Amino acid sequence: MKKIPFVTKEQAEAIAKDHPTPFYLYDEKGIRRNAEDVKKAFAWNPGFREYFAVKATPNPYLMKIMADYDFGFDCSSKAELLLSDAVGADGAHIMFSSNDTPAEEFALAKKLGAIINLDDITHVAFLESIIGKDFPKTMCCRYNPGGVFQLSNGIMDNPGDSKYGMTKKQLFDAYAQLKAHGVENFGIHAFLASNTVTNDYYPELAAQLFLLAKEAHETLGIHFSFINLSGGVGTAYRPDQEPNDIYAIGEGVRKVYEKILVPAGMGDVAIYTEMGRFMMAPYGALVTRAIHEKHIYKEYIGVDACAANLMRPAMYGAYHHITVLCG
Repeated sequence: MKKIPFVTKEQAEAIAKDHPTPFYLYDEKGIRRNAEDVKKAFAWNPGFREYFAVKATPNPYLMKIMADYDFGFDCSSKAELLLSDAVGADGAHIMFSSNDTPAEEFALAKKLGAIINLDDITHVAFLESIIGKDFPKTMCCRYNPGGVFQLSNGIMDNPGDSKYGMTKKQLFDAYAQLKAHGVENFGIHAFLASNTVTNDYYPELAAQLFLLAKEAHETLGIHFSFINLSGGVGTAYRPDQEPNDIYAIGEGVRKVYEKILVPAGMGDVAIYTEMGRFMMAPYGALVTRAIHEKHIYKEYIGVDACAANLMRPAMYGAYHHITVLCG
């Protein structure tokens, strides 16, 4: 896939007159088109909602674009909760998923009416110590299946080495405790792989979570109002990679939904997603100017940006495409 920039050299130079490089630039048209595609891909599920992962791009202007499509916000910190509140999100549009969570952040999430997604079995008692017996009527728990997550195209990730989520036994124990605390509507959440460039990830994850929710529903007598597939749908960073097809992904999830949940009488369950990279990465650019050349054992071009402006390649040794804008 050829990487075609959404800005010309002339446009970049015009912007640079008022906003010196380096600066970030976003393709609003592309972002909106992508948001529309996501909604259409999951339109078969009436309760579907994307909760944009705020950590991906904590920018209120971009968050307001997400809100235009009735998307919510996935938050993992106080700052993200405050940002979501500042752009006008109500509690139903805020998902609070955190693991090593200070008490004040749980309290803030409760105050905002956010959907609280508990990461560990001990968090049930911890939450009670903060808010008392007044538990929200809707709550979620995060699941970690352990082991290695693998698709037909190879190993995707290793949940067993991840700190996120609960074992199956802990998950069911947490649901039982929450039910005893008056919680009436439940959600399940899992994050098994990051930046997958395959249309198979969400459908495979969905099948696992649907079966788990069905078992919890039948054994514990609890009602699931949503199943959250979290993030993990990634971006084709390299030109030789084929991008994800959100319509194929949505159709794959629909098939397993109708195979597993509908026959179990759970056809009212809403599907939630928490995509950050997929929603924003293809539509953002760091614009920097070449200011030096250096010719020693290798050839170097020095620019006026650094790792503080774009950490990904420095942190992960990851590929990040560079386009030289020509007149």
